[in-house]
Amino acid sequence: MATAITHIASLVTNTPSLGSGPLGLIQDAAVVIDGDRIAWVGETSKAPTTDNRIVAEGRAVIPGFVDSHSHLVFAGDRTEEFNARMSGREYTAGGIRTTVAATRAASDNVLHANAGRYVREALRQGTTTIEIKSGYGLTVEDEARTLGVAAAHTDEVTYLGAHIVAPEFADDPAAYVGLVTGPMLDACAPYARWIDVFCEKGAFDGDQARAVLSAGAARGLTPRVHANQLSYGPGVQLAVELGAASADHCTHLTDADVDALANGDTVATLLPGAEFSTRAQYPDARRLLDAGATVALSPDCNPGSSFTSSMAFCIAVAVREMRMTPDEAVWSATAGGAAALRRTDVGRIAPGALADLVLLDAPSHVHLAYRPGVPLAAAVWHRGELV
Repeated sequence: MATAITHIASLVTNTPSLGSGPLGLIQDAAVVIDGDRIAWVGETSKAPTTDNRIVAEGRAVIPGFVDSHSHLVFAGDRTEEFNARMSGREYTAGGIRTTVAATRAASDNVLHANAGRYVREALRQGTTTIEIKSGYGLTVEDEARTLGVAAAHTDEVTYLGAHIVAPEFADDPAAYVGLVTGPMLDACAPYARWIDVFCEKGAFDGDQARAVLSAGAARGLTPRVHANQLSYGPGVQLAVELGAASADHCTHLTDADVDALANGDTVATLLPGAEFSTRAQYPDARRLLDAGATVALSPDCNPGSSFTSSMAFCIAVAVREMRMTPDEAVWSATAGGAAALRRTDVGRIAPGALADLVLLDAPSHVHLAYRPGVPLAAAVWHRGELV
């Protein structure tokens, strides 16, 4: 049965042909859901008759958030690390090893329970599409089983065996790259759509990252890159050169890096939760947007450097600290995330798109930045189901 949501004060469609501006805004709008898809969008006065009708009562509706970067399959806790860091210790990539040890020791049931908890937590806040990476196993068996867990919770699964060099290979990183691009890739490729690498000092250099991404591409996995988070480096340029769907973090960028992103198809995915939780420099979203780059936002939910699943929080931080407008931040958290996942069926509200919507307890999407920290998701529809 079709359902109409009517009297929406402000509807963000992210479809300019349906409304005003880049967000395709429609005032006093209606949306018709039929099955798992959007069937009709327009003004309430023109809405077709449907079996069911829900009155939004002057509240706003936006597309479901699209989170294109998360690390939800893990065990253990890094509260002590966070506490120490907030007391003056600098963040480095090495803390990942703590989670690797806990994840290896955890049962599949524990990993499923943890991942499911965080997926549901994000869904309650309006995230209807989420990508999940491996990267806390770092053995053939543990990477494959964590990807199996991820695949039970999302279609957007990323193989990140190249998160850091496994502790057992600390003295022979070349051998670990051989494992990641050989037996580990063979075991993991059937579960994944994407391949990722942490191209950074303390993790993998440009040559190692190229080897990992090229091997994955040869197996049909599309590259993504953790790029330029902690320092300047080759990650962004490599991502664009290899046609990666996204370069994620993008905190330390040269003019050449910005130009590459602006002139290529790689999305710059910014993760302000990481900078917030590590007291690091925020990426300059304004610089990227003014250059013409496509920008996505993601919470980067992980136990070490950004333990938040809140896209609304990231929108508020992006507006306050990264010089984005509220419109740009909401677009980046929805349509931008969809672009980073190369999806056209999510991140927008238009006929034919999946019926992923968020009813806000506010008259405008601007309240996501205007009222930071306030839980504004009054209702969430995921593939047509009110969840």
